[in-house]
Amino acid sequence: MRIHSAEFQAMAARVLRVTELTSRLNVLPFEDEAGKAELFAQILGRPLPARVTIYPPFYTDHGLNLDLAERVFINQNCTFLDYAGIRLAERVMVGPKVTFITSGHPVDPEERRLYLTGAPIDVADNVWIGAGATILPGVSIGRDAVIAAGAVVADDVPPATLVTGAKATTRRQW
Repeated sequence: MRIHSAEFQAMAARVLRVTELTSRLNVLPFEDEAGKAELFAQILGRPLPARVTIYPPFYTDHGLNLDLAERVFINQNCTFLDYAGIRLAERVMVGPKVTFITSGHPVDPEERRLYLTGAPIDVADNVWIGAGATILPGVSIGRDAVIAAGAVVADDVPPATLVTGAKATTRRQW
């Protein structure tokens, strides 16, 4: 996406609106379920699915491209930069301080301030993402995989795989 475009301006306006909504969400009393539900519906553009649990603080830059299935659990202080789309399938568990990033900038210095790049993130059923992990643009994580705490996931993760490390590396498959 070209940064000096109408599409970028619309995205920037949405980011400001969602930042306002998440800042309100993150100061509500924890027990204010109705208030949280109302703000999540505005942030996501629809009500939260059944049995989704999200513990604030919660951050997103867009919200409308965050697709959460039933029985997703998201712990405190997670960030979802979802402009290019993030899908969490059923029974995904997300530890505290996990970051999902779907957008970035070109590596070429001449293009870096002119464009945004992006690719969706897709997380299959029953995945567990440990505290402080970072999931980068374009990654798919297969069913039953485990992402260790602190892992940086830049490549697809096969089903039933444990990945660890500063750049997530496959340690074992089952």
